[in-house]
Amino acid sequence: MELVGERHLDWDGSCNARDLGGLGKVKRGAVVRMEAPNGLTAAGWAAAWDYGVRTVVDLRNSDEYGTDGAERPAGITTVRAPLDPVGTPFYEHWHKIDYLASPLYYAPLLAEHPEVVIGAVRAVANAAPGGVVFHCAAGKDRTGLLALVLLTLAAATPDEIITDYHLTFTRRRHLYTAPEGYDELAYLTEVLTRHNTTAETLLAATITALPMPTYLLDNGLTEAELTALHTRLTG
Repeated sequence: MELVGERHLDWDGSCNARDLGGLGKVKRGAVVRMEAPNGLTAAGWAAAWDYGVRTVVDLRNSDEYGTDGAERPAGITTVRAPLDPVGTPFYEHWHKIDYLASPLYYAPLLAEHPEVVIGAVRAVANAAPGGVVFHCAAGKDRTGLLALVLLTLAAATPDEIITDYHLTFTRRRHLYTAPEGYDELAYLTEVLTRHNTTAETLLAATITALPMPTYLLDNGLTEAELTALHTRLTG
């Protein structure tokens, strides 16, 4: 399958699919991040299958699932691992601040609700052989948080993780001018300016303060799951 800009995957119906291989010690074909795959065409799903994808980890809430525009290949398993702790005081608090749409909430979520993070990590670790796609709606924040956790474990540098986070805005820029769209980067900048910080500062601080693999093991990931995760990510 063609890679655009080395890691970027040109799957019909997606604008934000990219392989995390090449960042840190992550191998190519192990994990792919993207926006919700509902828009993939039959050709897009075929491309994902040909690329080796056998598991899709969905980080969205149940009211976001929607329907696929084309049928998923029968051999691809979908695993639901919601990353927003809906119905909790945490969710209500952060929904008022940034709609859980900025790195402001990353460190607090890791500290206060590690169970949802471990649930998502476990879904990747325990997936069937083959590549794993993980996604939320836009492929930006929930997807970005899981990418940060996996890449930190795989010894990616803060610069690599931060650069990858920002790539989503580049890939989705054409949506800003759509009738129903809005400028995601402008919104992020506005929110973070109100809090006297930047995405780079928040992401770097979150990465630096995240002890790996201690965080995963202390919060319920088993040694066997950690080994499986290492093997999947780095071979």
